[in-house]
Amino acid sequence: MGGFAEFELVEGDDGGNVLTLSGPYLVSTIGAIDQDLRALEGPISRIDLSAVSEIDTVGAWIATSLSNEHRAEITGASDRAERLIDALEGTRAEEEITAPRLPVWKRVPQAMGDKVLGARHGVYGVVGFLGALLIACASLIRHPRRFRWLALVRQLELVGVSALPIIGLMSFLIGIVIAQQGAVQLAQFGAETLTVNLVGRITLRELGVLMTAIMVAGRSGSAFAAQIGTMRLTEEVDAMQTIGISPMEALVVPRILAAVLMMPLLGFYSAGVAIIGGAVVGQFMLGIPFWTFLTRIQDVVPLYDLWVGLIKAPVFGLIVALAGCYHGMKVKGNSEEVGLRTTMAVVTGIFAVIVIDAFFAVFFTEIGWG
Repeated sequence: MGGFAEFELVEGDDGGNVLTLSGPYLVSTIGAIDQDLRALEGPISRIDLSAVSEIDTVGAWIATSLSNEHRAEITGASDRAERLIDALEGTRAEEEITAPRLPVWKRVPQAMGDKVLGARHGVYGVVGFLGALLIACASLIRHPRRFRWLALVRQLELVGVSALPIIGLMSFLIGIVIAQQGAVQLAQFGAETLTVNLVGRITLRELGVLMTAIMVAGRSGSAFAAQIGTMRLTEEVDAMQTIGISPMEALVVPRILAAVLMMPLLGFYSAGVAIIGGAVVGQFMLGIPFWTFLTRIQDVVPLYDLWVGLIKAPVFGLIVALAGCYHGMKVKGNSEEVGLRTTMAVVTGIFAVIVIDAFFAVFFTEIGWG
């Protein structure tokens, strides 16, 4: 028994339960009975330490914790035990430790203010990043040999060619949905043939390039943020700067240029596939022959609708790529930051695309392309 910490709970002479601790109560011996001591149920009126052969701070802390929990008196303590217990008396907080929480009418405006302040810093950061991008582009124009053509071709493949299947499938289904729902609504007025106008104009002017931008933001914008963010985390970006390579020229410019160049092509491809989807619905639901549907598109869709989509596409590509590269360059600290910044890149990219699309809609309406 001398080498192990033990305890016994018995009924005392005064009717209360007495917890008798015995043996060495040291950090090296108390682990075997720690869980059993925590599981004791009261009431315990007294804790007897007279049979404790050795005690250290951990043993004294156990005795003090049991005493506080059960409001029990400690008796039979040796001089050493009393000194340790006295030293531990002031370490227990009586009140619950909780974070201060403002009332809701103060907390909500404060949170909104923090968001606005954070947005202002974000705008400053994006403007500064855009300035650094323009400086890098000017430097590459002055020294074209430094431009990384292989990196651009690789990004063109990743952003454009690899995205064709998923964008094609998405656009085809969107074309089917627009044609089917539009035909159902127009049938109430006997104007099913106007489904051709609906599908052609909405896909070439708006949905083709907008849905493509959203898909590119989720696919390529997130990839840009994750790739560059991981390079920041592994200090590859710092290594590039150390050996005299500009990260803006080597990492950012090819990605942004690839997105700007491929977005018009992807947007036109998306609109074309959506029109094909609408033609399929016209063939089977409206009785409009497939080729007649496609031929009719040329007659009812103004040419400026095509130009509207093609003008917006490179702007959307710039926004999506800029958001991805900016948030990737802002990664620091740990791997959790990579996921956070990747999410922020997608969210801010999609949000900015929708806002800019609204401005474009007003602008083109004012110039007579509405």
